Amino acid sequence: MNTFFKVTITLTIAAFAAVLIVIPKGLGYTGPYVLAFFVLLAVSLCASPKTKSFAYTVLIFGAAAMALYYPGFFISYGNFKYATLIIPLIQLIMFGMGTSMHYQDFLGVLKSPGGIIIGVVSHFIIMPLLGFSIATLSVKLAGMPAEIAAGIILIGCCPNGMASNVVSYLARANLALSVTITSISTMLSPVLTPFSMNLLAGPLIKIDPWLMVVDIFKMVMIPIALGVLFSSIAKKRSTWLKRIMPIISMGGIICIIIIITAAGRESLLKVGLLLAFLVLLHNIGGYLLGFWSAKAFGMEERDCRTIAIEVGMQNGGMAAGLAKAMGKIATLGLAPVIFSTFMNITGSLLASYWHKRKPGPAHKATLHNPAEN
Repeated sequence: MNTFFKVTITLTIAAFAAVLIVIPKGLGYTGPYVLAFFVLLAVSLCASPKTKSFAYTVLIFGAAAMALYYPGFFISYGNFKYATLIIPLIQLIMFGMGTSMHYQDFLGVLKSPGGIIIGVVSHFIIMPLLGFSIATLSVKLAGMPAEIAAGIILIGCCPNGMASNVVSYLARANLALSVTITSISTMLSPVLTPFSMNLLAGPLIKIDPWLMVVDIFKMVMIPIALGVLFSSIAKKRSTWLKRIMPIISMGGIICIIIIITAAGRESLLKVGLLLAFLVLLHNIGGYLLGFWSAKAFGMEERDCRTIAIEVGMQNGGMAAGLAKAMGKIATLGLAPVIFSTFMNITGSLLASYWHKRKPGPAHKATLHNPAEN
């Protein structure tokens, strides 16, 4: 145990103790100590390679806490509303995603269509329907406001993001299959996301599917296309950009979480715990149903892990951007933000669990043929 870790963990414990001491005065007084606790804990986690992957998740919690304690700082500055930054931040993140993609990602469809079909179809069936079921029951049984519940459906109707590729790599899953499913699901999202959202969330909130198509092209497709084009033209000269874009993307996601949490603070204080439970159920349900849907088609363990991750993890940034475009950031945008936070935690835990358990021999993902038995 090095000196740096000892110092930071001691300060972390001290900050937590300060929170407990100050609580009797009122939660409002604990703000500085709570923020110090999260920052110091994140720094402590960075001291060990085994825990380093959890540091970003802790920072996300710290960012959300900061927005809950001091929302006034993150709603507007004069006449400028910080929510205006959400769509440009999403576009920047999607551009970064594009710089890491290549046309060869799509050639995987020709090489192993079975696994990709199972992954994409499972993703766009399981998560929207699971989100619809959870949202509908929450409105009818728990009195969840319809617009907030619709956010659960929205996150379910979105494609998966690049985070799933990182988790697949760490979980010893099929990384090539993961990258291809992410790419294909993103390309299909301008059609499938608005259609699914209109069909499933229509009774809860007014949806303009054609406007959503336009928004997805502006926020997702065009920035990704520009990223792919830039990477193809610059080639080796774009290496520096590929190194810094993940850091910029993580910073962008933290900014989005802060802005949406601050805007929806009052709603979060009323339904936050219930909403957190529901999106966690959605996330974990996606992992389980994705894994067993792949198992049902006789896929190898390595590919089943991939499908589970690709189904359970969503593009929360895109969902938040769509909520902003619809003018519902303080209601519709809450579920995507909470989902993204928990997704980072569950994804890291799942990757850690599977990383310690080597899967069986891998092969190209194909549809199971009963005649082979």
